[in-house]
This record gives sequence, C-alpha cells and structure tokens, in this order.
Amino acid sequence: MNKKEYRKKIHLVLNELSERQMIEKSSNIQHMLFTSEQWKQSTVVGVTVSRFPEVDTHKIIERAWDEGKKVVVPRCIPQNHHMEFYEIHSFNDVEESFFGLLEPLESLAKISPNDIDLMIVPGLLYSKNGYRIGFGGGYYDRYLAHYSGVTLSLCFDEQLVENVPTDTFDIAVHHIIGEGWLLEII
Repeated sequence: MNKKEYRKKIHLVLNELSERQMIEKSSNIQHMLFTSEQWKQSTVVGVTVSRFPEVDTHKIIERAWDEGKKVVVPRCIPQNHHMEFYEIHSFNDVEESFFGLLEPLESLAKISPNDIDLMIVPGLLYSKNGYRIGFGGGYYDRYLAHYSGVTLSLCFDEQLVENVPTDTFDIAVHHIIGEGWLLEII
C-alpha cells in the first residue's frame, strides 16, 4: 500500500472507535506521557491542538500550563509548506485556519526551533522504527530537518504497525507513546 491508501485505511479503523473509547485511550496515553522522562525533563513543549482522530492534546496542553511549561503550537504557511511555532497562554490564543486546524494567532511570540525541547509530532500511522505517515503536507518533516530536540509521537494501539512506506525526506521520531507502552527508538 502507498501512504494515501494507508491514510484511508486508518481513518476507517479510527472512525469505528466510539467517543468513549477515544477518551479512555487518550487518557491512558496522557498518563504514559506525564510519567515519561521526556515529559518530566521538558520545559517548552511543541504540540498541535488536536482534532479527531488524533489523541486528545487539550488535557496535555492544560497539564503543561499547570506544571509551568511553555506551550508552543504550530502555524502552517501553505505557500511553502513550512511551519512556525508560537507560544500560547490559553485556548483563546488559537483560531481556526485552513483545513479547520486550530493554530496560534500571528500576533503571539514566535519561538525558535532551538528553544523547543520536546516536540510532540502528530500523525495517522506509526511504525515500530519511528517513522510515521502524517496528514500529507510534509510540514513536520520539513520542520524536523532543522530541529535538534526530543521528538515523540502519541499513538493509539490501532495506529502502530510493523512498517510504513517511507521517502528519503521522512524523519523518524525518537519515542512513541501508546496505551500503556513507550517505544524508545533512539
């Protein structure tokens, strides 16, 4: 299968999960994240504001604020498929943008990649060697090419497979956290 076919297949699988299952699975993953060394050692967390069918990040963002961590959220630049991260202090600091994503207001402080020590990288499907199939824009692979901090993805059990198709520009994440497990890739 190619990436497009994998995306379609995983959407079908995730659409079969009930809202209650998604909440429970997200809660298990959040617990694993909050007890991980990667989370404990971080001070600036890069994360998207989730939407279905992703692991819920709203509670992750709130927990980061409660712990005094900075939360930085990406804003996509569609013209060149790049992203820039901005610090948000509340959910009032985001607005709906293209594709219905919640992105930070451009008036907020832009954060350099060197200042982000933990990047939570979204995706649809993950391989056991850290590669992922994202949503198709290549934004994260472009950003990660210039990022040197810790990368981590959050994954429902249904999203983990042995291998995914990769391209030369794809960048593996360092860790994958699931529903009661942590894969250390690097």
